[in-house]
Amino acid sequence: MENKTIRRTLYRVLRKTGVPRKEIELDAAFDEDLNFDHVDWALFLFYLEECFKINVQDEEVSRMRQVKDTLNMMETMA
Repeated sequence: MENKTIRRTLYRVLRKTGVPRKEIELDAAFDEDLNFDHVDWALFLFYLEECFKINVQDEEVSRMRQVKDTLNMMETMA
């Protein structure tokens, strides 16, 4: 999958999770900037796995601190 497509899909997943478009930035931290709680994480991971046709392991989730961390992970899985 091409980088632009991965980024677009990741942003779509974030929008489905309820993140306003103006708050989606590569340096945005899920907990601090996007105010993710347990429900947001559950929704985000569900949509992420659904859209990318992947299975995210717990240790991978712990490495997702910012949007760019998730983007990098998706690029290596593609």
